[in-house]
This record gives sequence, C-alpha cells and structure tokens, in this order.
Amino acid sequence: MEKTLRIKSILTEKPVNQDICVQGWLKSKRDSKGLSFLDVTDGSSLTGLQVIADESLANYHTDIAQLSTGCSIVARGQLVASPAKGQEVELHAREITVYGWAQPETYPLQKKRHSFEFLRSVAHLRGRTNSLGAVARIRSRLSWAIHQFFQQRGFFQVHTPVITTSDCEGAGEMFTVTSFDLQKLPRTAGAVDFSQDFFGRPASLTVSGQLEAEAYALALGNVYTFGPTFRAENSNTSRHLAEFWMLEPEMAFCDLEGDMDLAEELLKFLISDCLENCAEDMDLFARFIDKTLMAKLDNVLKHEFVRISYSDAVKELEKSGRSFAFPVAWGIDLQSEHERYLAETLFQRPVIVTDYPKTIKPFYMRVNDDNKTVAAMDILFPGIGEIIGGSQREERLEQLTARMVEAGIALENYQWYLDLRRFGTVPHAGFGLGFERIIQFVTGMGNIRDVIAFPRTPGSTAV
Repeated sequence: MEKTLRIKSILTEKPVNQDICVQGWLKSKRDSKGLSFLDVTDGSSLTGLQVIADESLANYHTDIAQLSTGCSIVARGQLVASPAKGQEVELHAREITVYGWAQPETYPLQKKRHSFEFLRSVAHLRGRTNSLGAVARIRSRLSWAIHQFFQQRGFFQVHTPVITTSDCEGAGEMFTVTSFDLQKLPRTAGAVDFSQDFFGRPASLTVSGQLEAEAYALALGNVYTFGPTFRAENSNTSRHLAEFWMLEPEMAFCDLEGDMDLAEELLKFLISDCLENCAEDMDLFARFIDKTLMAKLDNVLKHEFVRISYSDAVKELEKSGRSFAFPVAWGIDLQSEHERYLAETLFQRPVIVTDYPKTIKPFYMRVNDDNKTVAAMDILFPGIGEIIGGSQREERLEQLTARMVEAGIALENYQWYLDLRRFGTVPHAGFGLGFERIIQFVTGMGNIRDVIAFPRTPGSTAV
C-alpha cells in the first residue's frame, strides 16, 4: 500500500523506488509524444513535484490530456530518480484521478506573473501563487516561532477578549459591537440607550489586549497575548489594516530596560528562525521581491540596536538639514519620514527611541521623574518604521489616576484596572509587535495587504 506524502517531505527525504501517493493542484502541464509532464503542488513547499503520465493510463485521453492549470488530482505511482536537470526525483504515475476541474477560460490564475494588485482582487485564490503561498508559509512559521520563543522563557499565553469595553489607546477609533436593530435604536433623551444592549453598556472590538494582559502578568509573572485587533482608522495606505494581529507580552517586575532587551532578543530570534527554516521561500523573496533583503536581515542580526532618547532624536532630525513634509519640534509625535530617516539614513540599523513626551502617549505609560516624559520605547526598522511600541506601565495608583483624569477617561469604567494598583502593585512593562509588519520586513513585501490572507481595509473586506 502506497503512502500519501506531502511534497515537501518527498523532496526532503527522497524515498526513491517506493510506491507513493500525492495529492495536489496542477501548476502546469506539458505534453510530448504520448507523455504528459505534470507540475503538481500541494502547498507544502515552493517547489512542486513532476508527475509523468503516459498514454497507457486508462483515462489518459479522457481526463489527463484535458488537464489544465488549477485542476486538482491524486497521483499514485513510483518515485524514481529524475534524469532531468533541476530536479532530483519524479513520480511515474500508474493511476491518476481528477478531483476537480478548473476551466482555463474562467480560471483567473495562469502560468505567468500576476501583479499583486490583481491578486488582491482574487484573495480567495492568491494563496496558490508562488509568492503568496510563500508568504503564508512564512507567516505560519513566524507564528510558531513566537510561541516557541515565549514558551522557552517561561511565559504563559493568555487569551484576551476580542470584545471589550476599554479603549486601550484612547484614540476612539473602535468598531462598535451591538445586538441592536440599527433601524430601531432605543434612545433616552436622544442618545442611544446602551443599557438595553447585549452587554448592558457600549462595547467594541478590541484595539489591544494589553490591559487584560496586565491583569494576568500581575498574577502569573510573565504572559503574552497573540491575536487579532481592530482599528477603525480611515487610513488607506500600504502600512495600515483595519484588522491585524498583535503580539503583546507583559512582564511583572520589569522596567523599560528589560522591556527593550526582550523586544530586541525577540526580533532577532524570529528573523534567525525564518532564515533557518524557510530557506527556499526566503530565496524567492530575495530574488524577485527585494534583492537587498538578505543584507537587511543580516544587518539586524549582526548589530545591537541603537538606543536614543526622543529628545536627542529630535535634535538629530533638526540638524539633519532635511526638509521634512512634517516639521520637527519637541512635543510632536515622530512621523514615518522621521522614523525612517533615523533608521535608514542616520544610523542605518534598527533604532529604539525612548522617553517620549507624556502628552503624545497613552495614559498607562509610567511618568518619568521629569514629569514631562514617559518610560516609553518604539523600535524603528529600516524600510518599515515603527515595528514595536512598548513602555513601562504606570504602577503607582495616584499617578495613574491623575493621567486618566487628564485624558478625560471615565474612571468608573476602569476600576478593575485601578484595582491592579490598589492590590499588590509591582513595576511591570510590555510591548506590542504588529505581526504583519515583521512579516513585511522578513519577506520584503511592500504592501501590508499582501502579508495577511484576507485584508480588511477601508471600503474593502477582500471576501
């Protein structure tokens, strides 16, 4: 009885002269003198397996000769050493069954290079292409590496809510969740009466799991949450999504220095793991997407990240002689052009900017002794800009309460969060890594919409 094997394992283990079974989709077909050469992929690797079918097969003329790109088949036969250049093994089929047809007149993916813009219009099929299939495999590997990194270091994963009543970032750009009939909203004094809604109060999709992660960090020590987050920001750029994944570790008994150390260690671990375990896919991106990719990744791995305060970064920007579209001044948040100048031109490697003005950062960040800045940090990558944002959290009840009042936050909605400072408070810190941005950096892909399966952006849900 033949074994059903994935193509990646076949190309790795090469079980020649054995009967095997392969299931997959046709990438291309070439016919020659009673033979058909089928390039079959099952998604497990960039390289497909050549299956050779001859006209002695019972369904050669009725089925095999009619195959075209996109058809799905199962092939049974013997794996043998291949005499052809560029491949070590091939499958000589004794039986081929067609599972599903894909008519060339209507199948949108053919054996040619399609633009990423076109592929976004067929998001449900684009995973079958070389580039987007490689993105999916790398994304899967990076996800696994994240869990491996934190589990090896004694962190516990916490599943934080997708539906929340807390606006962690304070920006108000949240998607409302309701069970109301929008044509018949209950109102009191003209305002929507959310006391009659499912949760009895306004609720939204989460923009961050950080606040809930803090609760468990102050119970378990070191935790992380990793899942989808949602921001109703009307930004239709190559760097923004409405739904994206965030990794958010939170560490008790940790200060800003420890936070930065862990973040730098994590980024280097993820890049190293991807280079080691996704070599074939990485080679595709280095050859066809960004020819400087390997040098960029090597630059991250070989150098310590630059650490510079926000105040010193502003001074460097002011004396750069550059004419920025957004003027530089102390107290104004750094824009993408400022971040990229620091990482790409001034230091030419990753940069950690620390101690931002408290007026431009969220309420939960710890106020420094100067009472003007907070213990915050952003990690800036060449070509990407900000890839990680983090801080030491404000563990002092009085200072946290004051910041929340300054920000106009209704304290009654955050009593549980203040309780974490009332009952056994400790210094703690954490950060958020935008998962799609690390995938962009590792692959060299220019648009964030191409590193997530089904991008959600203003005016579009892909499917």
